[in-house]
Amino acid sequence: MDKETLITQLREIVKPYAKNEEALLNINENTDFVNDLKINSANLVDVILDVEEQFNIVIDNESMERMLNVKSAIEIIEAKLGAQ
Repeated sequence: MDKETLITQLREIVKPYAKNEEALLNINENTDFVNDLKINSANLVDVILDVEEQFNIVIDNESMERMLNVKSAIEIIEAKLGAQ
């Protein structure tokens, strides 16, 4: 799965939680979930749960702590999908 496809899927996952519409439209690898999209920490957990469901993966606590931006999310998703 290529990065653009992953970014598109992540955009759909975070859409209900993002408070900054402009940042959501311009989402890229450097987009930070909290600072750019204005997703609060409680909703960040929901995003992670939605990512797990969407990609049928399990994200461990250490990976959850790192998943603060799109680039980290892509790296974690790719690693988990590659490990299956």
